[in-house]
Amino acid sequence: MKKNLRIIGVPMDLGQNHRGVDMGPSAVRYANLAKSLRDLGHTTFDSGDITIPGHYALANTSLRERLPLICNACKCAYELGKNAVEHGEIPIFLGGDHSASIGTVGGVTHDAEIGLIWIDAHGDFNTPDTSDSQNVHGMALAVLLGLGPRELVDVGRPGPKVKAENVVLIGVRDLDQEEKELIRASGCTVFTMRDVDEIGIRAVLTRVLKGFKHLDKIHVSLDLDVMDPLDAPGVGTPSQGGLTYREGQLIMEILAETEKLHSVDIMEINPILDIQNRTAQMAVNLVSSLFGKKIL
Repeated sequence: MKKNLRIIGVPMDLGQNHRGVDMGPSAVRYANLAKSLRDLGHTTFDSGDITIPGHYALANTSLRERLPLICNACKCAYELGKNAVEHGEIPIFLGGDHSASIGTVGGVTHDAEIGLIWIDAHGDFNTPDTSDSQNVHGMALAVLLGLGPRELVDVGRPGPKVKAENVVLIGVRDLDQEEKELIRASGCTVFTMRDVDEIGIRAVLTRVLKGFKHLDKIHVSLDLDVMDPLDAPGVGTPSQGGLTYREGQLIMEILAETEKLHSVDIMEINPILDIQNRTAQMAVNLVSSLFGKKIL
């Protein structure tokens, strides 16, 4: 089925310490995302990038000082996502660090209950009380479930944006100790890299989709650091021992067959650390598979 796709750049780099992820949307566009999707028969629209203050201008600032700027950016992403869905489009958000998902997921759930598949090396389940770094990109999923700074939790509309029983994490392998405790208590479903190794990625997806049988909409939030850094070196926070390229492709191919795709995040690409835009090109290949590209 051919779809109308809305590309939205969220060049956020306020949620973490390392410069470069703000150039992620440009890198993905340069890797021909729109053309690849049009070649599959889809119609694409590009809203350009949300304007976000540069991280370089906020050196040595506290979480409290950055929060208003992060909130404003997330509110903008929220409205753009909400509007895209209202117009029958599937928004594809290009990050930027993963804190942008506080806005993107919020916006696409404004009038819809979704299954959220969080594909990430990290849990993003810290709060200001548990985080040593105080980086918001490590808090995004917790915020979406109602934990953390009130102003972030209430972006777009008050309270949590998703239900824990409708959230699945895939590929997790790098968690802080207190973060582990929060995830265990959350009610979310988690498939770590050990689970992927032991039962295989197809079995993981089979279980995910069985748990989402009652839902007709799925949001995919893909942090490219879930991929092994040998395949995807250009990411904000690399972590060894990740998904292989084919495992990533299989996830996307299986999800494409569900016809439940509601919206997508492509997050944490850092071109400064990349090699010949390889990570952005991988992202385009994965998204193409998510929208129906097949081997044969």
